[in-house]
Amino acid sequence: MDIRVINSGPVETNSYIISTGRESEVVVIDPASRLVFDFIRDRGLRPVIIINTHGHFDHIAGNRFFEGIEIAVHKMDLDMLDSAEKNLSIMFGEPIISPSASRILSDGDIIRAGDIEIEVMHTPGHTAGSICLRLADVLFTGDTLFAGSIGRTDLPCGDYEKIVDSIRRLLEFPDETIIYPGHGLSSTIGKERRTNAYICSI
Repeated sequence: MDIRVINSGPVETNSYIISTGRESEVVVIDPASRLVFDFIRDRGLRPVIIINTHGHFDHIAGNRFFEGIEIAVHKMDLDMLDSAEKNLSIMFGEPIISPSASRILSDGDIIRAGDIEIEVMHTPGHTAGSICLRLADVLFTGDTLFAGSIGRTDLPCGDYEKIVDSIRRLLEFPDETIIYPGHGLSSTIGKERRTNAYICSI
C-alpha cells in the first residue's frame, strides 16, 4: 500500500494520496489546495474518489480542481461544502465553495477502490460530521486525533464530550495502529495512549 502525504494550505493541512493497487488509480483524502491536484496530474495518476474527513475549508479547498471526480463526505457535514460561512473560509477572507458531494457517508460504510477497502467511522466532535477512515492497520484521523493533541471543539458544531467519545472509540484499536492526522506528524495509537496529555486525562 502506497500512501503519499502533501502538506499545504494556509493552516498546513495534510492531504493523502493512496494507491488502489490498480495501475495509476488513487484515492485522495482531504485535498487542501491546488498543489494536490498538480501533484497528481504531473505524475499521471488517476483519482477515483475524493474523501473529505470533514467540511472545514482547509480540508475541502482542493475539491474544486478535480472536475468530475466523485466527492464523499459525511451527511452531517454536507452543507459545509457550499457554504463559505459554515466551512469557515469566510473568516480567512477567501470564500471557498466545493462542488457538491455525490456520495453521502454514514458510520460503517465501506468505500471500495481497486484492491483496497476503506471503512468509514463517524467520529463527531470537531464537527458534527467528522469521520476517521480505517484502511488495514492504518487510521486517517482527520482533525479528531493528532500526534500529541486532539481536534478543536471551540468552533461551530464542535462538541468536547462527543470528541472524547470518538477518541475512546479510536483507542480500541491495537497500539501498533498507525494514525495519519489532518495536521502534523503521523503517530501510533500506542504512542498517543502513553504520551498524549489530552488522552491521559480522558
